[in-house]
Amino acid sequence: MSLSFRDRPLRLPLVALLSLPLGLGALSARAQTTPSADAPPPASSFPDQPDESKAETTLKVNVNLVSLYFTVRDKHNGLIPTLAKSDCNIVEDKQQQTIKNFSAETDLPLTLGIMVDTSGSQQRVLPLEQQAADNFLRSLMRKKDEAFVVSFDVGVNLEQDFTNNVSELQRAIDKTDINVGAGGGGVPGIGQGPVPTHGAPKGTLLYDAVSQVSNDKIRSETGRKALILLTDGEDEGSETKPNQAIEAAQKANAIIYVILIADRPFYGNGGFNLGYSGDSQMQKLTQETGGRVINVGNNGKKLEDAFAQIEEELRTQYLASYTPTNNKLDGSYRKLDISCKGDGLKVQSRKGYYAVGDIE
Repeated sequence: MSLSFRDRPLRLPLVALLSLPLGLGALSARAQTTPSADAPPPASSFPDQPDESKAETTLKVNVNLVSLYFTVRDKHNGLIPTLAKSDCNIVEDKQQQTIKNFSAETDLPLTLGIMVDTSGSQQRVLPLEQQAADNFLRSLMRKKDEAFVVSFDVGVNLEQDFTNNVSELQRAIDKTDINVGAGGGGVPGIGQGPVPTHGAPKGTLLYDAVSQVSNDKIRSETGRKALILLTDGEDEGSETKPNQAIEAAQKANAIIYVILIADRPFYGNGGFNLGYSGDSQMQKLTQETGGRVINVGNNGKKLEDAFAQIEEELRTQYLASYTPTNNKLDGSYRKLDISCKGDGLKVQSRKGYYAVGDIE
């Protein structure tokens, strides 16, 4: 069914993009597509765009080269920045792969999405999120990086489109506000008519937000791509299932970090006594995409530390590429396992990719 979304005074246009799940080879420039007719998009203030592409793909391939970003930690949880190609091993579907290229990447351009949960449960922690996110962007962003801001609640709202202007990003974050409306007809961009709705969705469209941002915002962006979710991890009302959100992020080659910030008193008796399950759900979402969950409760200092950890990881990554022994572009999901030599070394990376080539 079609979901409702919030009517915002202004939204920058969303460019629906051709896709890239795993950073495989060369990418095309941004192209506009329309969502599939078989799967209506989640509620959003993102305006529809005309279809100027011939087909939507899930993988771009150049000589069938698979590229992986990953980080490595020692047994004391410290990041290891000095490994060589001979130190690491890649297995795809239990088959050993030969690494062709290997490098430590600290300065490649970064595409970053800040996704802010603005549902009712975040009422008392939103100011903490805004302040910490502002500081993070000021510290992390460089001239060749780009970021955007999305809020999600009963709808999915583009607050600021791609920019490297930190002030504009901070302004967008600071303007996010709590919305607990029950939905209804909205306006998907300036000058476009209302969208009919069926029922009244409510709650937090977290998985819809992850899926739509993955598909429509970053799928054909080049280089390193990360989504940072500021949320308590609870979803209510999404049409997208958790596994579908994970698949969308994997196809977009997006690393997902979740800063789990929860107002415990909101859930009763100072704890999570109302069926809270956000932690476990977010663990799977992040682990499958090469990120992780950082639980900060409602502690402002822990929140600042969480952003600092993410910044350090994004600037201490390795990039390895290989030509898979299975060269079929059949759309199948390929499981990946990366290991590195050393006492107790732990690799943080995505768990797989989808092998689909260009479609003419």
